[in-house]
Amino acid sequence: MSHISKSRGFFGIGLALVVVLLGSLFTPVQSASAVANAAGFRPGYIVSDATFYQGNALDANSIQAFLNEKVPTCRSGYVCLKDFRQDTTNRAADAMCSAYQGASGESAAQIIAKVGQACGISQMVLLTMLQKEQGLVNDSWPGDRQYRSAMGYGCPDTADCDVNYYGFFQQVYKGASQLKRYGNPPGSGSNFTRYPVGRSVAVQYNPNAACGSGQVLIENKATAALYYYTPYQPNTAALTNLYGIGDNCSAYGNRNFWRIFSDWFGSPTGGANPIGGMDAVGDGEIRVRGWAIDPDSADAIKVHVYVNGAAAAVTTANTSRPDVGRAYPGYGDNHGIDVAIAAKTGTYNVCAYAINVAGGTGNPLLGCNTVSVVDKSPFGGMNAFTPAGSESITVNGWTIDPETADSLRVHVYVDGVAAANTLANASRPDVARQYPNFGAAHGIDATFAATPGTHSVCAYGINVGSGSNTALGCQNVTVVSQSPVGGMNVVTSDAGVTVNGWTLDPGTKDALQVHTYIDGVVVGATTANVNRADIALHYPSFGAARGINVSYPLAPGAHSVCAYAINVGIGSNSLLGCQNIVVPSYDPFGGMNVTTSGSTVTVNGWTIDPDTNNPIDVHVYSDGAGASISTANASRPDVGRVHGKGDNHGINTSFTASRGSHNVCAYAINVGKGTNNTLLGCQTITVTG
Repeated sequence: MSHISKSRGFFGIGLALVVVLLGSLFTPVQSASAVANAAGFRPGYIVSDATFYQGNALDANSIQAFLNEKVPTCRSGYVCLKDFRQDTTNRAADAMCSAYQGASGESAAQIIAKVGQACGISQMVLLTMLQKEQGLVNDSWPGDRQYRSAMGYGCPDTADCDVNYYGFFQQVYKGASQLKRYGNPPGSGSNFTRYPVGRSVAVQYNPNAACGSGQVLIENKATAALYYYTPYQPNTAALTNLYGIGDNCSAYGNRNFWRIFSDWFGSPTGGANPIGGMDAVGDGEIRVRGWAIDPDSADAIKVHVYVNGAAAAVTTANTSRPDVGRAYPGYGDNHGIDVAIAAKTGTYNVCAYAINVAGGTGNPLLGCNTVSVVDKSPFGGMNAFTPAGSESITVNGWTIDPETADSLRVHVYVDGVAAANTLANASRPDVARQYPNFGAAHGIDATFAATPGTHSVCAYGINVGSGSNTALGCQNVTVVSQSPVGGMNVVTSDAGVTVNGWTLDPGTKDALQVHTYIDGVVVGATTANVNRADIALHYPSFGAARGINVSYPLAPGAHSVCAYAINVGIGSNSLLGCQNIVVPSYDPFGGMNVTTSGSTVTVNGWTIDPDTNNPIDVHVYSDGAGASISTANASRPDVGRVHGKGDNHGINTSFTASRGSHNVCAYAINVGKGTNNTLLGCQTITVTG
């Protein structure tokens, strides 16, 4: 059978009809719900075989509901596709279609459903073809020409449509049969080879050969059928303006099919798996390169790399690959894979998988390679220690990078924190003898300050070129404090405090200075040279003259006493201790109040001296002159209950004063160890009598 082409818009019809008929080559079809993205268009994979040849995709009721939704109300005087009916005839079975049982008054929905089932062509494909050829599906005022050439069957690019194929049923049946025939089904006698599956062919952008062509890898039978039916691919201008008009070299048939199907039914490829390829090489590391695309998205996708069956890397295929962009123009250039994986010397099995992002059935294997690696990372060793009499750490060792004879940087970490960055250039003749091509300047010799205590020290050789940084080793090191050690205690007395204790400095055999602070103020310095035989037993190399014994007068009350050993050499001053103490008071204490009656002034109150349980004397002064001497022996049970020295410590004494204002003060007279007569209080009174 000769090739039968479909309508091509401008050829064989007047310009006035072009917009009305929505010719599929030059005039785009407008969709009610624009959701397609041109980045997803693949000229070699427009529709999947599973979608295209699904003859039971929709039944008549589903199609009718779809048509009703597209055109709820038809314009007066016109018959829309949802209302169209036609008598159909019987069609015998052949290699393309099973038998069709004709009937009178069949609806368009019934015809589409039955033809799709008989010929094994998806009803969704037939609806899309009717729309992209004549705009029938969503037209509210279709004309006779749209029905008579509904599928564009028998409508060549250079002439009007063949009258032998006029009529809606005829168009749908012959169009579906022809789409099936393009697949060369057994018994059809067909041999369509212009668009062979699995091969790249030149596909024009327009009937005008001057517009050029582009190579298309035909990936499946259904896509080949569309090109047999409409032998043009959209150019960049047509894809850029997906819902509009491109340029004078644009063709829209296959673009519109893909776009309309996507808008109405979702992806025509039904969620394809990613595609791509990979290769891996070993050069001091494993290097995986290649490309990967998911047909359902123009975005870069993830690629997982496995080495010897274990997950080794997750990368994004987003490096520039213009060659991939040219082969798949809807997706852009940025789909390249380039990832490096550190590996030691050995042979590895390396596999890469493209990770599916939408639809599809899995994450396809891009490939596996066996890779031999010669490790080019640095190698070497280290040891760490604390030099005697220091608060520091020294790291020794050596390191070499196979790719250079230059000295390497070495990074040292202490307890996981960077501590030193040094150049491994110390002379190591032993290393040069073992590795004569690299010389002797590869020794590590770095010293840095460290706090006292045990630390984890790790050193890393910093890689140059291929490979990765290498851990040269880790070691626990204990740094001994070089600050003074010792202790102190405080004894109180009536006169003040005495500080006792001991101290020594690991850096000297001399006796140390000790500074004493009382209530935060330095009160004196002493030399810790008192004999302490017990200290000599514990620290025999330092001798016994390490003791502290110093006294300071101190007022009664609560105080804080601290002692510091003063460092010599490496280290810092050490706090030997702090102690809160109370210096007792032996002066009398108590209280008083004054009352008047006429010219009589009476002083009441109480007083006690800590040195005795006996009552003590009280001296009263009026305006600075002696006014009364008495013994505080009046009964005060309340005072006895609180202080436990009996009840007879009350004050009750009177004297006569002249009219006017007077200042009256009372003093408790000390006995025993106290040093002061205590002022019990002063009060201003007024005598009126």
